[in-house]
Amino acid sequence: MIPDNLPLGQPGGWIGQDLNRPECVLAHESGLLLIPNWSDSGGISLIDVEGETRHIHSRYDFPLRPNGIALENGGTVLLAHLGDTKGGIYRLHADGRTEPVVTTVAGDPMPPANFVVKDSQDRIWITVSTRLTPRAADYRLSAKTGFIAVAESGDSDARIVADGLGYANECVIDETRGQVWVNETFGRRLTRFDLHDTGQPALDAAKLVCQFDAGTYPDGLALDEEGHVWISSIVSNRIIRVSPSGQAQLMYEDSDSAHLAWTEQAFLADALGREHLDKACGKMMKNISNLAFSGPSRQRIHVGNLLGDSLPWFDTDVSGVAMPHWHVDLGELGKR
Repeated sequence: MIPDNLPLGQPGGWIGQDLNRPECVLAHESGLLLIPNWSDSGGISLIDVEGETRHIHSRYDFPLRPNGIALENGGTVLLAHLGDTKGGIYRLHADGRTEPVVTTVAGDPMPPANFVVKDSQDRIWITVSTRLTPRAADYRLSAKTGFIAVAESGDSDARIVADGLGYANECVIDETRGQVWVNETFGRRLTRFDLHDTGQPALDAAKLVCQFDAGTYPDGLALDEEGHVWISSIVSNRIIRVSPSGQAQLMYEDSDSAHLAWTEQAFLADALGREHLDKACGKMMKNISNLAFSGPSRQRIHVGNLLGDSLPWFDTDVSGVAMPHWHVDLGELGKR
């Protein structure tokens, strides 16, 4: 039984319309929200402070399937292309023009890319969840083909800095503390690396921060100003706050016990597939996957999801960290 007095309570509301696989949300200090969009040729959706939604579709040689996105200074947006067999990082301009940015890793074609983020030194950090095709072949507790890679500004080839991860999902760069955090979705763990930067970033050995229990499949993550990490879990629609020492606190859950049991049984039998992830079985949530702190004090949490067409939000008394994209100049993107 899920307690009805979890800290976040019920969603404060929903925002946005006609979103298509809004897996990842980015928030800017202006109040603008940016979300990946899989409709037509792919691109992004924008939600303004009044809640109005507009879309920018990519103009490229083939349709893009952005999973993670990263907002750059000047208003361009990096898209992590989650193709069936190929990946890459592409830059989308406000008018839809699109260009490849990083397409190889250690000289080889990039596998489907899960997530992308930029640090304050303009370097591009990328996660690849798995080298296996199809990706569902690695929905396993034994998964270990995921990695984190970094491309220096202007480079089209990325360098692997952490390998052997159990389905690497979102990562966050904590430059203040010199740490990199990553969710290993099917390893069911939150992992941290110490970051060393002597010209080229390097990561120490992985440190297990939190091993999650049954029903938790960590996907998205965000830092708050108290040093905690907020985790979103697909399937169970959980939001979990993890302390620096690894103590996990359940903040919200909207799961269906029968669906969760069916999924767990398949996962433990190495039989988990898309059919288990492509169902929205919560009472309200549509398979939540990501979260972003927003609002003037960054105390509102907007939640990305895989199967909905709008974004739920919660208010909290904890402020999120202002990431490098929080203050960037939106350029033409802010004028549209």
